[in-house]
Amino acid sequence: MPLLRPFRLARLTQVMSLALLSCALAAPLSHAASSKKEVKKPAAEVSPKKGAKAPAGKTRVVAEIKSGKNAKAEKSDKAARGKSDKADTKTAKAGKNLSKAERRELAKAEKSAGKTRVARGIAAPARAAVVAAAAAAAYEPARLSYGQMAGLHSVNDPLDLQSSVAYVVDQDTHEVLLSKNDQAVLPIASLTKLMTGLLISQARLPMDEMITITQDDVDTEKNSSSRLRVGTTLTRGEMLHLALMSSENRAAHALGRTYPGGLSQFVQLMNSKARQLGMKDTRYVEPTGLSSSNQSSARDLAMLVGVAHGDPLVREYSTSPGYEVAVGRRTLQFNNTNRLVKSDHWDIGLQKTGYISEAGRCLVMQAHVAGRKLIMVFLDSAGKFSRLADAERVRHWVESNGGSTSTAMLGRVKG
Repeated sequence: MPLLRPFRLARLTQVMSLALLSCALAAPLSHAASSKKEVKKPAAEVSPKKGAKAPAGKTRVVAEIKSGKNAKAEKSDKAARGKSDKADTKTAKAGKNLSKAERRELAKAEKSAGKTRVARGIAAPARAAVVAAAAAAAYEPARLSYGQMAGLHSVNDPLDLQSSVAYVVDQDTHEVLLSKNDQAVLPIASLTKLMTGLLISQARLPMDEMITITQDDVDTEKNSSSRLRVGTTLTRGEMLHLALMSSENRAAHALGRTYPGGLSQFVQLMNSKARQLGMKDTRYVEPTGLSSSNQSSARDLAMLVGVAHGDPLVREYSTSPGYEVAVGRRTLQFNNTNRLVKSDHWDIGLQKTGYISEAGRCLVMQAHVAGRKLIMVFLDSAGKFSRLADAERVRHWVESNGGSTSTAMLGRVKG
């Protein structure tokens, strides 16, 4: 027995040395990973997209989120190492009472635990870096519209409209009540669907003919979503209703794709119709408005609204508050993108909304205001509801003057 004691003490010393070595390996590697992460450019310094400025407030929030997440990760990692060190000390003390075989198993376990702690030391800073990167990605500067880049928003008007382009004209007398940057040619987004709907209606195609959404109708321009899945089959009339009322992109594309002669023939017809109506500033490249190459001016759009208002089907579908369609065993409820059609203060004969980042918020309407039939065009509005607010401003202005155009006339605001 006396001969075995030196052997046991020697083995115990090796076990304790292994435990201390594991701790020593974990700390430098964790510190190195953390130092490497700190060299990485912080989220607050990420350059915004060209032409946009990142708000300082949001930038500070991102930086604070990052630092808070890193501190929490480091605190958690430190606590884990502390618990592991206590366990190592406790195990080393208990090693004096273990047998030779048990000490071998202990050595293997300590070796495995040391590798685990090293991995944890690397993983914790990595997790913190991922969290910080996600926080930085959560804030992306808004893209400037064409109107903003052209400086059209710097043009003031007496009604303080938020749309950079506005045009209000009497449908019967053709008298212009308001004109702001009316000749500017800008992307028109889903206002495009007004021409699409007019052509489909005037073609007198069978409205009960079934049309199926295919992969060709899926948006690859803006990757926008749709509730009409590939394989959904609806009538042409239902597709037209959803395109005009709910601005359904896949429905509008399917209408153009299934037109006699195909999509290219339909786009040519859109441009021919625009020239026929005298829309000299207008160009179409597809039937949905997702492309920023679909462009027009406020004057041209006012012409289109006047003609489209003469089509009963376009009037009915564009002003419908809501519509249900049966898709397989499901019934889908769609609503109008313009909430003014549900307002008791408005008598709207035709409307269409539109939005893509290049175009801003857009709206065209034909409405009865103070005994007059007015056509209103608002392009490149800067806020989600500002186009509707602009329409309200014009309505209040016309009503407050009893429809008179003498001394209260705004006249022309040129940019």
